[in-house]
Amino acid sequence: MVTRGKAGIVKPRVQHAMTVCSSLQPFQTLLALKEPRGFKSAAKHPEWLSAMDSEIQALQRNDTWTLVPRPASHNVVGCRWIFKTKLRSDGSIEHHKARLVAQGFSQIKGLDFDDTFSPVVRPVTVRLILSLALTSGWRLHQLDVNNAFLYGLLHDEVYMEQPPGYIDPLFPRHVCRLKRALYGLKQAPRAWFHRFSYFLLQIGFLSSKADSSLFIYHTTLGTVYLLLYVDDIVITGSNTSLVHQLIASLSKEFSLKDLGVLHYFLGVEVQPTDQGLLLSQTKYAIDLLQRASMVDAKPISTPFVVGQHLTAEGTLYTDPTLFRSLAGALQYLTITRPDLSFSVNSICQFMHSPTEDHFRALKRILRYIKGTVHYGLQLQKQSTHALLGYSDADWAGCPDTRRSTTGYAIFLGSNLISWSSKKQSTVSRSSAEAEYRSLAVATADIAWIVQILRDLHVTLPASPTLCCDNQSAIFMAGNPVTRPRSKHIAIDYHFVRELVANGSLKLQFVPSSLQLADSLTKGVSKPQFFLFRNKLRVLPSPTLTLQGDDKSYP
Repeated sequence: MVTRGKAGIVKPRVQHAMTVCSSLQPFQTLLALKEPRGFKSAAKHPEWLSAMDSEIQALQRNDTWTLVPRPASHNVVGCRWIFKTKLRSDGSIEHHKARLVAQGFSQIKGLDFDDTFSPVVRPVTVRLILSLALTSGWRLHQLDVNNAFLYGLLHDEVYMEQPPGYIDPLFPRHVCRLKRALYGLKQAPRAWFHRFSYFLLQIGFLSSKADSSLFIYHTTLGTVYLLLYVDDIVITGSNTSLVHQLIASLSKEFSLKDLGVLHYFLGVEVQPTDQGLLLSQTKYAIDLLQRASMVDAKPISTPFVVGQHLTAEGTLYTDPTLFRSLAGALQYLTITRPDLSFSVNSICQFMHSPTEDHFRALKRILRYIKGTVHYGLQLQKQSTHALLGYSDADWAGCPDTRRSTTGYAIFLGSNLISWSSKKQSTVSRSSAEAEYRSLAVATADIAWIVQILRDLHVTLPASPTLCCDNQSAIFMAGNPVTRPRSKHIAIDYHFVRELVANGSLKLQFVPSSLQLADSLTKGVSKPQFFLFRNKLRVLPSPTLTLQGDDKSYP
């Protein structure tokens, strides 16, 4: 039989014909630029030597330490230089960064530090603020704090060795007694957050009760929102002059770098489009393909096999470290790619003991990413702030534990702001019970989002609506009747009934064919996957280039 393949007749598939070669060129060039591993190798290059001098000058201006004789009965931590080439979203070099980092792993708890936890803004909050700013037509500003941790004041007695290459010739045996936090110290993030949040509260900001890294400034002149993720800041507001006034106040207290309009935040590219904003991680996805040596891999349509359920049985994979590294990196990619949530969650359940089947599933995800490397989450302008959620469950989907998988997606208007795919912590005795537990998890997230909106002074036009494709679960949530088959369900799940009873939540039935959370609980067929992916607003970049054509297709 002579097939079209044997006859050389090839019809390219448009959805897989994306070119990443042009995008990979800057990143392949950067592979040859190795960052130095220590002071001696860095001192041979003027750009790195200048970067180290700038760091030392910043440390001296902030009065970070004082030189004292080495204590006889106190721990002294080491330090080293860390070098990083800062890149733009297109992969080009922005600047060279040298940072002096304390070796915090040698600190002793109770002697050098006590509390270390420091909050950071949640990705859901970031997407929520971007959606509100886009709808209101507010300008998004991006700020960066230079040497942020140096502003944190230390209350513990901490000693550190002098920096390599910058040892005082008059006191070569002395050590540094730290006055301010330094990168690498266990308590540094917490000290910086306390210092920054205290200043914001002093000038009139309020911290959100739902997310402590979200700050709101609300007066008769206007409203300003500020997001803080370590030393990266996003600020937006209804009054442009008020925003600039607050930025000026921050600049007087901290050394800020105004990066202009928001375009690249925490590895997420924010690209303006005709509809609104496209949040993508193209650069991160390409770097991940480079790490896995799969830049030339053949693309595939879906990230997961239909009906497949991974199991712990099988031949162990020979390089579990590589598997864990790639699987962990894929988790960060789900910030803008809900279409990857279920598949990534499935392989991450076997990090402790990956098998050959698990690694094949991971490679399939990477092949799917290769074909959709320019895809991202679309946020668009809208006329309503209504909350709409979809909740679903795959009953007893895990062949090892027979636990179910919960999946939900929550929209603010038409913008997807929150989603999850996670295996339930207990076994459900029926599909109705599994769906009911998923309802409870989605309801908890909706209640949290409602609290944030209340802090932001945003009023919902109606009670949030949660869609479910299981009539029994809807009946259980709407009727305060405990039946013999449902009385064992934990009481904390029944707060769904309270919200439904007092009108704070509406439950609505939706057929399985329109259940958008279905792709977050199991592998679905290709037509369904494409439908759900579009409904979840995961779309290609408007500057997408197709093979064999020089034109750019919207």
